[in-house]
Parts: sequence; structure tokens; C-alpha cells
Amino acid sequence: MTTTKPILGISACLLGHKVRYDGGHKADAFIINQLGAHFEYRPLCPETGIGLGVPRPTIRLMGEAESPHLVGVENADWDLTERMLAYADEQTPHLGDLCGFILKKSSPSCGMERVKVYPVKGGPAPRKGTGIFAQALMQAWPNLPVEEEGRLNDPVLRENFVNRVYVTLRWQNLMQEGLSAARLIEFHTRHKYLVMTHSQAAYQRLGRGLSNLSGADLDALAGAYFDELMQTLKRRVNRRRHVNVLQHILGYLKKRIGREDKEELVASIESYRRGETPLVVPITLFRHYFRLHPDEYMSRQVYLNPHPDNLGLRNAI
Repeated sequence: MTTTKPILGISACLLGHKVRYDGGHKADAFIINQLGAHFEYRPLCPETGIGLGVPRPTIRLMGEAESPHLVGVENADWDLTERMLAYADEQTPHLGDLCGFILKKSSPSCGMERVKVYPVKGGPAPRKGTGIFAQALMQAWPNLPVEEEGRLNDPVLRENFVNRVYVTLRWQNLMQEGLSAARLIEFHTRHKYLVMTHSQAAYQRLGRGLSNLSGADLDALAGAYFDELMQTLKRRVNRRRHVNVLQHILGYLKKRIGREDKEELVASIESYRRGETPLVVPITLFRHYFRLHPDEYMSRQVYLNPHPDNLGLRNAI
């Protein structure tokens, strides 16, 4: 049975749960309202999960950035590292149905990156750490799309994250339907132009990996395929790559539309390339012309409809 609503793990404070050390929360309107209309959230607070109360003494990371300890601010002998690692070991095996996770930035438990790590002997605290739970989560599920609420303020990172969430959902649905060579090839074909915005070379490598499926260990091959796919989709996309893909797609309409319509499409791509208009402008035009001149191949391409329109993600990139 396929599903259309991704399930996301999330730091509970971002949904307005009063689980912060000071008894407060960090409710995020975009996450709750816009994303929340399309995602199902599974809130989690690692600090209350290990039995800490609300309110509670503050904690921080201390030691080496690669392997810090989670300790009390007022009492560094209050070491919670093992409790947090045990909690992560208990929780992470049950997160296989998630399509993504949104973490609280700067948190010593949930921070994805650039968390302060305090030297044991004092001095400046470089932002080189990762929250203890967040690190365990990303190690347990390396292909899981993970972001912090702060980074979601970047329009490109925001769309990248949501794209990866929906790719993960489609992959989960493929696995639920039953893996087959034909379904794997169809999945690859549908994602051609989405992947090409990140790396044309990676798309070609992925394709070569599917070139001879006769007698192959399909489960192992699919696992390796998904590993490379998700690593590729993490790469930041720029206008130049989108323009390249849009020009490829234009080829499917060249013989179907008139000169003026073609000039309109070319002008919209150029306007986007110069940064005068957002990506949604040429995309909307392409979708319009493909409705008038249907193309079976392009109708299967995820790139033109990667996520719900009313999220407005391509209005800002």
C-alpha cells in the first residue's frame, strides 16, 4: 500500500512542545503551518527522553569536537553521554519508516552541525560539534534527509530537503510495492532531470549500475543505488544546473510549439538564468505547454512536480 504523506521525525520543541530547559519551546511557524499541512510529524525530545525534567539545569558539549561529552554547565561531572547514547540506541532502530528529520539547531543533543564544544580547560568554544543524539541518528540512517530549522531559512536548502523527503517517500513506496528490475528502472527514469540538477555525471553512473540486471542481486544493487542517489541529492543546486536541465526539457517541445511560444520559453529560461525571475516561472510555462502538447516521457518526470505546489518552494530560488 503506497502512501502520499511523508512521516518526519522532529525535535519536539519546534512544534511548540514545552520541553526546553527553561520550560519554553521554539515553535517554528513555517514547520508547523506550511510543512505541517503535508507532513506527518513524530515529535521527539532526547533530553526529556533520558529522564531530564522541565525545567532543568543546562547542558553542553565538552571535550574533543569528534567525540565530546554531554555534561552539565554548572557541574561538568554530571555526565549524561552514556544515557544519551543508550537512548539513541533504543530509539533509532524504530525510525526506519521516517522520510526525514528536522533537528533543533545548536542543541547539544539535537544540533546537526556547528554546535559549540567547550574545551575541558576553558577558553573559546568552537562551533565544530554535533549533538549526541543527532550524530547517532545520522550514523544509524545515513540516507535519511536531515536538516535543522535554521538551515531551512535558506530557500535552496529548504527545497533540497523537501525534494529528498519526497524521493525517500517514493523509494519507500517502491519497496512496499515489491522491488523488481522494471520498477527500479522506472524509478531511475522518472528522476532523471531531478538528479541531473545535482550532477549529470552521477545520473550517468547510476544508470550504468542498472544497465545489466539479469541475474543480479537486486536487493544489494538497489541498496547501492539508493546510497549514491541520496548522496548525490545532498549537493547544492545552482541556477546554471537548473538552466541546463530546462534546456534539455525544451527539446521535447521544439517540434510541437510555434516560434513565438518557443521564444517565450527561451526568454523565461534566460530571465531565470539572469536571476530576474524565480524557477517557478519557467517551470509553470513548461507545465502549461506540456498540458497542451502531452509527452508520455515528460509526464513521468518528477522534476516538473517534485513536491506540492502550495509549499511555494520554487518561488524563492
